[in-house]
Amino acid sequence: MQLLWTGWAPIIHTLVLGSAGYIALVLLLRVTGARTTAKMTPLDFVVAVTLGSAFGRTVTAVDVPLAQAVVALALLIALQWLLATGRAQWHWFRRAVDPPPVLLWYNNELIKPNLRRHQLTETDVHTAAREAGHGSMVGLCAVIMQQDGSLGVIVDGSMGDGQTVLPYVEGVDSTP
Repeated sequence: MQLLWTGWAPIIHTLVLGSAGYIALVLLLRVTGARTTAKMTPLDFVVAVTLGSAFGRTVTAVDVPLAQAVVALALLIALQWLLATGRAQWHWFRRAVDPPPVLLWYNNELIKPNLRRHQLTETDVHTAAREAGHGSMVGLCAVIMQQDGSLGVIVDGSMGDGQTVLPYVEGVDSTP
C-alpha cells in the first residue's frame, strides 16, 4: 500500500512547494529580463535544462524545504545572468561560450565542409529556403546556421555589404 499512498503530507508538500516554487521562478525570470527566455544558445539551453531539473526535483522531493528550492533556482538564474553579462562585455568570453554563425550556402554554392562539420545535409538547406518562402535556391545569397541552431535565409538584394554576415563567418571571401 505504501507504493500507492503515503498520506496527505507529501501531497500537501508538493502542492505548496510546487506553487511557491513556480511563482518564485516566474518572478526571478521576470526580474532577469527577456535574455533568460529568448531564443536559446547552448548556454541558455544548459540553464533551462538545469532549472527544469532543479525545479522538478524540489517539487517531488519531500526532504527539500522551500527556502532551499528558491535559493537553488535563484543561484541558477544568477549564474545565467553572470554568464550573459560576461558574454556582453568580453569578446573572448563570448567566443568561448557561443558558437559562431555558420555559412552553409553562399554565392550559389553549398559550403560542404560546414555541412559535414555540423551534421547537416543539402536537404536541410533546401528546407530552410522553403520555410522562408522560396521554391528555389535561385535568388538566395546566403543560408546561415544561427547561434541558436536555426537556419536563416538572405535573398539577393538583401545582402548589401554583408556587414551582418561576413565578419562573423570564418574562412569566407568577404566580397558580396
